[in-house]
Amino acid sequence: MKIAVLKETAPGETRCSAIPETVKKFTALGAEMAVEKGAGLSAGISDEDFKEAGAKIGTRKDVLKGAGAILCVSGPEPETLKDAGRGALLVGELDPLRRKVAVEGYAKAGLVALAMEWMPRITRAQSMDVLSSQSNLAGYKAVLEAAAAFGRAFPMMMTAAGTISPAKVFVMGVGVAGLQAIATAKRLGAQVSATDVRSATKEQIQSLGAKPIFVENVAGIEGEGKGGYATEMSPEYQKAQAELVSGHIAKQDIVITTALIPGRPAPRLISDAQLATMRRGSVIVDLAAEAGGNVEGTEAGKTVEKHGVSIIGAPNLARTLAADSSALFARNLYNFLSAFWDKEKSEPELPDDDEIVQAIRLTRGGKVVNERLASS
Repeated sequence: MKIAVLKETAPGETRCSAIPETVKKFTALGAEMAVEKGAGLSAGISDEDFKEAGAKIGTRKDVLKGAGAILCVSGPEPETLKDAGRGALLVGELDPLRRKVAVEGYAKAGLVALAMEWMPRITRAQSMDVLSSQSNLAGYKAVLEAAAAFGRAFPMMMTAAGTISPAKVFVMGVGVAGLQAIATAKRLGAQVSATDVRSATKEQIQSLGAKPIFVENVAGIEGEGKGGYATEMSPEYQKAQAELVSGHIAKQDIVITTALIPGRPAPRLISDAQLATMRRGSVIVDLAAEAGGNVEGTEAGKTVEKHGVSIIGAPNLARTLAADSSALFARNLYNFLSAFWDKEKSEPELPDDDEIVQAIRLTRGGKVVNERLASS
């Protein structure tokens, strides 16, 4: 099988869907690797690096011709894939719910579109989970962005001139990004607290040395949605959480918000009224900016100031760590395809009854076949 690696064309996209390491691994499986010229440059990988790993370098038309699989980070526009053959696999983050027209275009082109962000959160798929690998880096970078914008130091410092108190950091949403944000803020010496709608995360917060801030005495609410993701809460819970957050947030220097609900606008966690209670010079990093933001007034890709508080609308911070995020993303793709690799045919076989295949396959045979997409 020929595997094509595309150069990303989405605005601001710096990542690459392959690295020399995965090129070598695919070649060892019997695949022929073809990389679009310049695909890895923004991630610090030259065409010569890919050549040395065993890949051929060419134009998009060259790499797509005869390819049985096409690797990407962000889903390309269907018209840019006109040279791909029918039945080819398109593997990457395809943003199905917001790009339904593009998904229909993939179907018309005869491609088998596989949305890696819909990977089920099950044990055998952990090494294939692009959301987790990229969110881990985003959580880390969110704290660095906050530290750079904050006008004070993070750790307690005892000096001859007096003592500097530690910064107070509050993390809202304790998924992969939130946990890494907690760990990073603790390493920098901050006093950290965190909250989440999923009660199971309380122990995770404590294990990292942070203080859990949770709504108590609201019966029957766990916040655990399908696949381990958070789900929307009842009005009673939302009211109780707003009151709790209002009292806590006024004392914080830095807030990191990470709450997302798959396929839905980001939940509103911080209102303008709550912003007004925060100290001047405080910083908020909103990791949900591209989905509408957790904070009232967030603008994706911009830093805005309201009531003396800086709100950083962070759009996909993993892109700012292109070398590491590319390496993790590329390994996710390799781990997925190699798990289904048929050694005799030297290509992946995707069984119809497999839980992973059912979850991520969007199109096949010229049609949109994913139930989740069809019902949305």
